[in-house]
Amino acid sequence: MDAPLDLTPGQTWHLVGIGGIGVSGIARLLHARGLRVQGSDVRESQITRALRAEGIAVFLGHDPAHLAGADIVAVSTAVPASNPEVVAARARGLRVLHRSEALGALVAAARSVGVIGTHGKGTVSGAIAWLFEGAGLRPGFVIGGLLLNWGTNARPPELVGGERWLVAEVDESDGTLVNSHPAVGVLNNLELDHLHYYPEWPKLEAAVLRYFEGNPRLQVAVINRDDLGCHKILARLNLPPAVRLVTFGFDGEPVVRGTNLRNQRMTGRFDVEVKGDDGAYRLLGTVDIGLPGKYNASNLLCAVATAWSQGVPFAAIQAAAAAYRGLENRFTLVEAAGIEIVKDYISHPTGIKRVLEAARAQAEGEVVAVFKPYRFTMIHYLMDDYRQAFRDADRAVVTELYTAGEVPIPGTDVHVLCAKIAEVTREVSYVHALDDIPAWLQAHVRPPATVLFFGGDDLFAVADRYAALRKGGA
Repeated sequence: MDAPLDLTPGQTWHLVGIGGIGVSGIARLLHARGLRVQGSDVRESQITRALRAEGIAVFLGHDPAHLAGADIVAVSTAVPASNPEVVAARARGLRVLHRSEALGALVAAARSVGVIGTHGKGTVSGAIAWLFEGAGLRPGFVIGGLLLNWGTNARPPELVGGERWLVAEVDESDGTLVNSHPAVGVLNNLELDHLHYYPEWPKLEAAVLRYFEGNPRLQVAVINRDDLGCHKILARLNLPPAVRLVTFGFDGEPVVRGTNLRNQRMTGRFDVEVKGDDGAYRLLGTVDIGLPGKYNASNLLCAVATAWSQGVPFAAIQAAAAAYRGLENRFTLVEAAGIEIVKDYISHPTGIKRVLEAARAQAEGEVVAVFKPYRFTMIHYLMDDYRQAFRDADRAVVTELYTAGEVPIPGTDVHVLCAKIAEVTREVSYVHALDDIPAWLQAHVRPPATVLFFGGDDLFAVADRYAALRKGGA
């Protein structure tokens, strides 16, 4: 058995895929602890340039020569075992571990909050960190997205009142969530998503139950009572008596309840009540948020419940919640000559549905969804969910499928998906090449309108080119 990870200075960590949003955050926290940190990635990016500016060595390409001086090599699930650096590291007898093990060591080194869930993990994690910041706790965080309030995805915790707080977005996509043992475990919502790893509900449920029940450090569990998947978890969850369960939601009788939800353009407002030991509710006050839609209200209620469970004063919660800006490319809106352009990283049908509902509620003119599908398994197993997801779009534009290396599934392709979406929208168009999308939109969409881009960085670059085209740029 490998020895426990030692995070004291002296060792050199080499992170394969260091330009990824999750691995880069871990690199930043390891570097902040005084460890020597280096890494490699296939291409230059905003993240790799930023890491170099922070004093972290980044190599382009994967070459065994990059391992010189390394003691520990960390990889993500996306890095294959055949990667030349991984092969060389094992041949040299270096310790090779999954990035989740490094995250787990960082989580164990602080009083930590670990956030899991299918949708909104990054938004919730960032909101919790920001509410803690408003209370003067100076939390660290490591999150799979760039927090607009800080302009980064990670920072180290500071010692305040005898505690170092760390808020971590814990990825459940590959089962490695069980490598993190936070003091506060948060489950925002749950449904089947990463079907290449969780083909059926029991496997996902077992991993989430183990995340809570197999955590010897757990003191508080915060779980969404409104969500169907969370209901299933709550029905089977067996927590030790010493662990406090804090449920939240807008319906029924959770411990922390949101009421009187009001959504307006790019904002929301709701009241917060808490249930006492006698079963009666008392009003804490009203929370204003600067993010749109019912789904973001639920995200912020989750953060409010978490902060309240840790003794953050409600006045500090109110002030911080109103100033929280969310993450880059999560309903990021820009106006371009009468067209509102929204970028959102979500690709799961439930997330798309929630974002489109929020867009429809505030849109002037038609709503157009531009979607880059993700994985054959997602499209195959969730085909009917995708059909429902686009109900609030007047038109949809579907582009090339990102396969993530999956083998094609007979009868599953973008044209079948387009036919499904066409059952609920006025018009569906397939534009194969990403580079052709700005001109297509310019020719077919008239202001006022809202155009939403659902995908990743390559599609967001298309959105930026479309915005420039609208504004008269190149």
